[in-house]
This record gives sequence, C-alpha cells and structure tokens, in this order.
Amino acid sequence: MSRVLHRAGAGPALAVSGTGSWITLASGAQVLDGAGGAAVACIGHGNRRVGAAIADQAARISYLHSAFFTSTPAEELADLLVESGGGAFARAFFVSSGSESVESALKLARQYHVERGAPSRSHVIARRQSYHGNTFGALSASGHPARRAIYEPMLMSGFSHVSPCQAYRYRPEGLSDADWVAHLAAELEAEITGVGADRVAAFVAETVVGATSGCTPAVPGYFRAMRAVCDRHGVLLVLDEIMSGMGRTGRLHAWQDEGVTPDIQTVAKGLGGGYVPIGAMLAAPKVVEALAAGSGAFVHGHTYQAHPLAARGALEVQRIIAEEDLVGRVARMAPALRARIETRLGDHPHVGDIRGRGFFLGLEFVADRATKAPFAPQTGFATLVKDAALARGLAIYPGSGTIDGTRGDHVIVAPPFTATEDELDQICERLALAVADATALLPG
Repeated sequence: MSRVLHRAGAGPALAVSGTGSWITLASGAQVLDGAGGAAVACIGHGNRRVGAAIADQAARISYLHSAFFTSTPAEELADLLVESGGGAFARAFFVSSGSESVESALKLARQYHVERGAPSRSHVIARRQSYHGNTFGALSASGHPARRAIYEPMLMSGFSHVSPCQAYRYRPEGLSDADWVAHLAAELEAEITGVGADRVAAFVAETVVGATSGCTPAVPGYFRAMRAVCDRHGVLLVLDEIMSGMGRTGRLHAWQDEGVTPDIQTVAKGLGGGYVPIGAMLAAPKVVEALAAGSGAFVHGHTYQAHPLAARGALEVQRIIAEEDLVGRVARMAPALRARIETRLGDHPHVGDIRGRGFFLGLEFVADRATKAPFAPQTGFATLVKDAALARGLAIYPGSGTIDGTRGDHVIVAPPFTATEDELDQICERLALAVADATALLPG
C-alpha cells in the first residue's frame, strides 16, 4: 500500500524508468508519453547529459540562499531567457513551479504600481475558463469553477474575470474575428472602468489556454487589442506561458505569434523539461526600472529561489533545445502531426474540434457534432479516453469542464519535441483506437 497522498484515491501505476518518449512501468510494460506528462517532458526522458549536469552541480554546490549569494547556473539561465525575448525582458526571477511564478507575477504587478505612486492599483482581471495555478493567488486568478469550488470561501476578492477567446464555444454565429475581438476588447475596457481604472493592476491571460479548455489559441488580433486596452488604462499585461511556452507551440515564446510583448511573463513546465522543479517570471524593462527608481528591491522571495541544481538542469535542457534546433523541429513537424490526428479523428462523431499550435494540440469531445452538445459530466468521457489510451500503452492528458468548468471533455496531445516520426504515428494510431474504445463504452 502506498503511503503517498496521491491526487486520486487509488494510487497510479509505478514507473521505474524512462527513455526518450517512453516510460517503463514496474510491470515491465512500456507507455508512449504522448503528453509529456502535462506538456512538461519537452526533450524526453532519461537524457544522460542533463543528468550529468545536475550531478556535476550537486558536487560543486547544491544550495545557496538567494539573499546572500547567486550562482553561475542561475546567472547563465537568466542571460539566456532575457536574451530570448529580443528586448522584451530585463530580468528573470526563478522559483520552483508554475504556481509560484504566477504568485510572483501578481506581486510584482502590484509592487510596480506602488513604486510608481499608484497604491490603489491592486485589482487583477483574468479570464473565465483559465487556469493559472493552485496556490491561493494563482487560483484566485483562475477562472475554472470546478478547480476553485472547494476553496471559494478562502479565495481573494481582488480578482474578476472576463470572457475567454475560445472561438469554438463562445464566438457568436456569423461574427467575424475582427468584430468578435472588438467585442472582447470592449468587455475588458468595461471591466476596467467598472472596477475603476485607478484600481486595476494587471490583466492576466494564457497565450494559448492549456489545461482547462484544451490548447485554445486566441483568434488573430486578440492580444493586440487587449494590449491596446491595457496600455490605454496603465494596466500591465501578464502572459501565462507555463504550459504553452518554451517552444511547445513552435516558437520559444507563444506571444511571438501574437504581435505583442508582455510586461510580465510566466514560464515553467518546458523550462526544466521535468528534470528539475523550476519556474520563472520574466519582467519587462519598464517594470524593472520602476523598482530600481523606487525601493530598489522586489518584496518577495522563496527559500529555494534560483536553486543552483534547478537552474543547472534547466540551463542544460535549454542548451540542448537550442543546439538541436528542437523548437524549429516542432514548427516543421507540427503540421504533419495535426494532419495525422485530423485524418484519423477529424470526422469522428464525438470529436467536435481539433485545435492548438505546434506540439500542443487539443481534441474537444461532444455527444453531438451538429449541436456541439457535450456529454453529461457524469459520463466522464475524457477519463474514459485516458484510461483506454493507457490500456493501449499511450499516456495523454485529459480535461473536463471544458465549456464552463462543469460540462465538456477534452484531451491534450503534447509529445516531446524529440519524438520520432514513428512515435508520432503511434500516438495518433493509439489515440484513435482509444477514442473508439471509449465510444464503445457509451450506453445505447
């Protein structure tokens, strides 16, 4: 009996090793990792070069308190990330998870306004059907009712939510992209003025929405319009790329396809590729300059902030990605991966939408394609697909509450950037068979 307090009542399968895109279980069975865990394992499992780098750092120095010391890996990783933004960033702040990076972003946004003489700015606007993390600030920003429900009485009051840019579910019939963007921009503007423009600190959004709605990119022009609204009212734009960033979409930063740059960005999963627990917050020059001209220090910190082992592991992951042009590889191979999925499942009666970018694709399931009616929540269709896939030796990432936090099902396909053509074929084949298996379990 496991004494680990697992997420679910029944303990998961015991994995003992991993190589490339494959995970080996204690039973000897091999599972093809079609989702990189949760879009994490970007260079695959068992990379000996990364393991050696972490071991080398542990032998040199394993821990430093960031109030007293810095380390070469942290400095080099910060250089890499700041330079990757092409002028968008001035500093990097390292933590141990995506949730912590969002908490850091919320605090930095607040402090930015305080430093500039606007202490009334403490309110944050985010979007419905979003997920920004499971700590209290990050969860308060998140707009997913099911994830919030049990903690709702404890969540913070200084947050509100506007409509998501999810075309399949929320764009009114017959409305053009441009007209819908104008409508969403007007909604954000109305929310800012309704709260009070002198009270709003930041607008937080996932560049490509991940876990809660299944790899949903915004329609063209959306982020440019949101940026304009934010700029008009002195509100910071915070982009959450914890799941979609660091090459997952075929660009190192997903915002590079949107024609905007963020004031603050959060990254995590693909930063360390699962080899180390690490997240980062990236801050624009104007934000850093406000702190420098004011108190001179960020009023925030963690014991394991900028941990040398985590920084060294992430640095090696990012060097491998650059040296092997893995982001370019994702961009080149993504159209074929999507075409494979669409060929196998595009006409399936229970697949309503296939969406996403790069190696970050979502499939939304429906009970009826014509009406887009979802399955009843108690059906748990995404879980049926996940279980059927695992039985066929494929790991994918399921999600429920796709539409409103209660109704709707999807799965995410997010393979390692290093996956071979044959492995991508196998992912698509096994996923199609799993959807068929799950469909066969439906009543009637």
